[in-house]
Amino acid sequence: MIAIDLQRLNECGEDPDPSIAMAGQVGSQIKIRVGDNWLLASVRNQRQDRKAGSILADIDFLGEGIEEKLTGKLHGFRRGVTRYPVPGALVYPCTTQDLKQVYASDGRSAVTIGKVYPTKDIRAGLYVDAMLGKHFALLGSTGTGKSTSAALILHRICEAAPEGHIVMIDPHGEYSSAFRNTGVILDVSNLQMPYWIMNFEEHCEVLLTSNGNERQVDADILAKCLLKARQKSRLAESMGKITVDSPIPYLLSDLSNEIQDAMGKLDKSTTSAPYMRIKNKLDEIKGDPRYQFMFSGMLVADTMANFIAKIFRMPSNGKPIAIIDVSGVPSDITSTVVAVLSRLVFDFAIWGREERTSPILLVCEEAHRYVPNEKNADGNSVGTILSRIAKEGRKYGISLGLITQRPSDLAEGVLSQCGTIISMRLNNDRDQEFVRAAMPEGARGFLDAIPALRNRECIICGEGVAIPIRVSFDNLEESKRPASEDPSFVELWNKTGGEEDIVQRTVQRWRSQG
Repeated sequence: MIAIDLQRLNECGEDPDPSIAMAGQVGSQIKIRVGDNWLLASVRNQRQDRKAGSILADIDFLGEGIEEKLTGKLHGFRRGVTRYPVPGALVYPCTTQDLKQVYASDGRSAVTIGKVYPTKDIRAGLYVDAMLGKHFALLGSTGTGKSTSAALILHRICEAAPEGHIVMIDPHGEYSSAFRNTGVILDVSNLQMPYWIMNFEEHCEVLLTSNGNERQVDADILAKCLLKARQKSRLAESMGKITVDSPIPYLLSDLSNEIQDAMGKLDKSTTSAPYMRIKNKLDEIKGDPRYQFMFSGMLVADTMANFIAKIFRMPSNGKPIAIIDVSGVPSDITSTVVAVLSRLVFDFAIWGREERTSPILLVCEEAHRYVPNEKNADGNSVGTILSRIAKEGRKYGISLGLITQRPSDLAEGVLSQCGTIISMRLNNDRDQEFVRAAMPEGARGFLDAIPALRNRECIICGEGVAIPIRVSFDNLEESKRPASEDPSFVELWNKTGGEEDIVQRTVQRWRSQG
C-alpha cells in the first residue's frame, strides 16, 4: 500500500508528459527505489485517508530495473521482484522515458500492433514465439473491433513470418476480404474435403440420428460396415492391417452395400430398423446438394496429401494463411467439419514427430460455439479435440488462438491454458469475472478498466508481453479489414429501389441452395 500526497498528485496532473500526468491514477505505473534498483508497480485502486489528508492506494509489483548512476535512467528491466521496499520508502511517478525502457523489446522477435496507453509514441509489441508457444485468446463484446484486431495481429504475424502455417476457421465469412492477397480462401465451392478423412466418431455424428441405447446399436453396426468398406480399397490391401479410424478412401456405395448385406443376414442380433436408419441418412446426404463439398462421389481419389498441403500451406508460396469459411456449410455438420480440420492439425503434428517441426497456428473465431462449457455442451467431438489441443498442443508445435465474445461460455480449462490474454471491452459482468479468474496477479489493476475501454483498445497480459499493458490498436488499411462493418440503419432505411429484384434473386439462391 502506498500513500500519495494530494497536492503533489495535482501538480503531476499538469505535467506535459502524459505518463507523469496519469501517475497515481488507477492502472498507472509508479516506481520505488530499493538499493540501486527501481521497482515498478501498477496502481490497483485508490481511497481517501481522511486522517492524514492523503490518498491510499494498493499496488501490484511488476518487476525491477537497474538505475544508471550518471543519468538516473532505468534500464535492464525484468519481471519479478528480488528485494521489496521498506515502509517509508519514497514513491515516484514513472516517466515516458522509463516506460520506453520497460516496453522496449528485449531482442526476441516481436511484432508491433499499436501504442501503449497513455503515451503517444511508445510502440506496443507482442513477442510472437512466447504468444504462440503458449496459445492466446482474444476476447471482447460484439462491436468492440474484435475482428479487425484479429486481422491486424494475423497480418503482422504473416509479415514477420511469410512462410508460416496458419489455419483460420471463420464461421461468418468475414475474413475472406481481409486476407484476399496474403491468404488462400477456402469455402464450400473449393474446399473439397474428402468424407473418408473423418474418423469413426465423426462418421457417427454425421450418420447416426438415434439417441440412448439405440445409438450404441447403430454405432456397432456402422463400425463393422465402415471397416469392411475401408478394407475394400486397393490402398488398404497394400497396407495390411487397418482400423475403422484409418483415413483410407472408400466408396460411399460400398458402405451402402455393406449395410444392405449385413441387414440381409440371418444371424444379425437386431431388427432391420437400425440398418434402415443409417442407410436412409446416407442416401439423404448423398442426394443433398449442400453436402457436395464433402460427400461427392468425385472425392474418392486419394487426395489426402494434397488436401493437407493446401490447408496447412505447405509450401506456403507467400500465402501463409488459409481462411476456411464454413458459413456455407449446412449447420448440422458445421461442428463436425471444424472437428475434422482441428483433428487433422493435431494428428498431423503427432505423426510428423520424426520430421523437422513445422508449427501450425489454428485460429478459431466464435470459439464458444465449438468449445462450450459443461452447461452448453452438446457432446460434439470438436470440443474434445480443441480442449486436447489447448492442453497438449504445445508439445507438438500446435498453437491455438481463440477469439470469442463470451468467455464465460467457454470451457473453463481452455481459457486458463491460454498464456496470453488480449481483452477488449467486455460489457457483461459474468464475462469480466471469468477473465479476472484467468488473468495473472499483476494485471488485476487493469481489470477495472475493461468495461471502460474504447473501441480498438485492449489490455494484454501474459507471456506475449513484458508486463501487462493497455494498448490502442493501429489503424488497418481498408483492403486488409474484415467485412464486419455494422450497417447504418438510418442511412440504409432512407434508400429505396430494386427491392423486388433483390427478393427474387434471394429466393432463387435460397431454393437452389447455392
